[in-house]
Amino acid sequence: MLRIHFTAADFARVRFAPRPAPLIELNTAFMKATSTDDPLLYARWRQRLLRSLPPTVLPLRALVPAGEAPAFLDTYNDSLTEALESIRATHPTAIRSELQHLYASIPHSPPPWIRALHQNDPDAWHLFDQAQQAAFETVLRPIWPQIQDLHQAEFTRHALTTAEHGTAHALTHLIPGTHFHTNTWHVPTHPTTREIHLTGHGLTLHPTFHWTSHPLTPTHPAPDQPLHLTYPAGPGLPLSPPDASTPHAPLTAALGPTRSRILHHLTTPHTTTALARRLSLSTATVSTHTAVLRAAGLITTTRTGRSVMHERTALGTLLTHRGAPE
Repeated sequence: MLRIHFTAADFARVRFAPRPAPLIELNTAFMKATSTDDPLLYARWRQRLLRSLPPTVLPLRALVPAGEAPAFLDTYNDSLTEALESIRATHPTAIRSELQHLYASIPHSPPPWIRALHQNDPDAWHLFDQAQQAAFETVLRPIWPQIQDLHQAEFTRHALTTAEHGTAHALTHLIPGTHFHTNTWHVPTHPTTREIHLTGHGLTLHPTFHWTSHPLTPTHPAPDQPLHLTYPAGPGLPLSPPDASTPHAPLTAALGPTRSRILHHLTTPHTTTALARRLSLSTATVSTHTAVLRAAGLITTTRTGRSVMHERTALGTLLTHRGAPE
């Protein structure tokens, strides 16, 4: 049972992360890949994921010697670079404490690179950064646009529920089976009994699309900071990269993969900056491709102040619908 105690100030400081956090999503993907839940549903996905990992990623296994990851990996930045920098900024004493805790009950000694990390060795940190970046590129990069779309949809759904029914209802709507009693949010699905008092610092919500079990909170929440709560929000099925042969292959062949992706993302209007962020492209690249789409009559572009907003035309919508699965 998890009981989260709110004050009036906390209800006013509930916020939804505007973008997915790469390392949190990566951590939950690895947690799912090494768990025994849903053995039939996830078996092929687990095998494919684990087989695809390059040798560069393998040192990360030493960070979870007994299935428990160190707390310093709980980094909620929405940029991978900033997340890794945030971990590097963790005080060495906290890093050493976490590593000692991880290996306290392990019969064998930690590998040399973990001992070097314990000593705050720069080469060990370089190895760590390489492993995390390789893991992201292998596990999440092929499906990152899907994760961004799912996050945006969840963001919108939560905002609408909050506007229509209020904060307490929206929170219980996120995690079925939970309820509020006075100002306390009861989460009975949580495996441990914890009492968390927000004390006016609020709550930040992070949906994750790989984890399907109980909501996750930091073991040692940062003082004087909002509590970060990660909850399962995915479809309950493993996310897979889109098959190039379906469902948008004809449109991709005609427009090219980048223009096709831009057109499919414009189910709602987007600025150039928003498209660049969602597609991991530069704004200059997006501007070049939107100019071609605009010249072909597939999108329109309007300027509002400094922002340039792109929207699909009826013809662009017709083409994307014809490329969609029946």
